[in-house]
Amino acid sequence: MSGEGTRGAVLFDVDGTLVDTTYLHTVAWWEALRQAGHRVPMSLIHRTIGMGSDQLLARLLGEDRDPEEAAAASAAHHTLYAAYWSRLAPLEGAADLLRACAGRGWTVVLASSARGDELEAMRRALDADDAVTAATSSDDVAASKPAPDLVRSALEHAGTTPDRAVFVGDTVWDVAACSRAGVPCLGVLSGGLTRQELLEAGAVEVYEGPADLLAHLDDSLLGRLPGGS
Repeated sequence: MSGEGTRGAVLFDVDGTLVDTTYLHTVAWWEALRQAGHRVPMSLIHRTIGMGSDQLLARLLGEDRDPEEAAAASAAHHTLYAAYWSRLAPLEGAADLLRACAGRGWTVVLASSARGDELEAMRRALDADDAVTAATSSDDVAASKPAPDLVRSALEHAGTTPDRAVFVGDTVWDVAACSRAGVPCLGVLSGGLTRQELLEAGAVEVYEGPADLLAHLDDSLLGRLPGGS
């Protein structure tokens, strides 16, 4: 299906890409798992941040994990992470990046593996809803990243097709989801992964963070996005 005639769209992950939450999630999951009797090193937890909680727990506890225990750990994580909501901070340049994309005529959609209420807390921290056309969260799809569902949902919200969209994310799970949805992914290092990891996963370009991407916006893949300036 061709997107000829539709506006270009920039799809953004939020945790670790626009808002500085990656290590808050790591600590919250570490404590939630400890309360459930599992001592999982933070280094391993960090590698799973960006997945939906169901897939994160499957990776850390195994496919044969107890469903009730997993549900309790997920609820504990939510409660622990919620304690940070009033103090969430956007990454440098994040709001300006969203506004620059919207100002160039691109449709801006947020696509987060977070729950809906977590996404709302991050949107409040960003304070850039004037630049955002739509948002989708794990509440809206059957499977979260690295499944392609969230990326496809974002495309639907944008009213465009993969050939007229670019995704921006900070994890290999973002890159995997984009690959399965046929959307190119730009990586940022603000989630704590390395440039090599993101490139090897399939990221087209990698930037230090939102401010670095903003500084190179017109020279990036986004500068060649159909529907932009």
